[in-house]
Amino acid sequence: MRYFELLGIQHLVMYLFPALAFIVIFIAGLRYSHFSQKDSEERETKIIERYPGGIEGRNAPFPLVLYLTIAGTIIWLVTYIILIGVLGVKI
Repeated sequence: MRYFELLGIQHLVMYLFPALAFIVIFIAGLRYSHFSQKDSEERETKIIERYPGGIEGRNAPFPLVLYLTIAGTIIWLVTYIILIGVLGVKI
């Protein structure tokens, strides 16, 4: 009998690869996608606030990947709660 379930390399790869893949896709999504509007280019470059220490605030568009991540999290949460209630699984 094993003391820990995560002893095999298969389990390590199975848990590590999806996490790393999500991180890479999330970073690429933050960099390259957002809802484009007529004034998107101006909003990315125009500085609207200046703070001490050289920090500058912009009114940049909200990235599409964050909308998808938030929506996916909410969908997963609601589905999880409903399935736990319907199937009667004890937590």
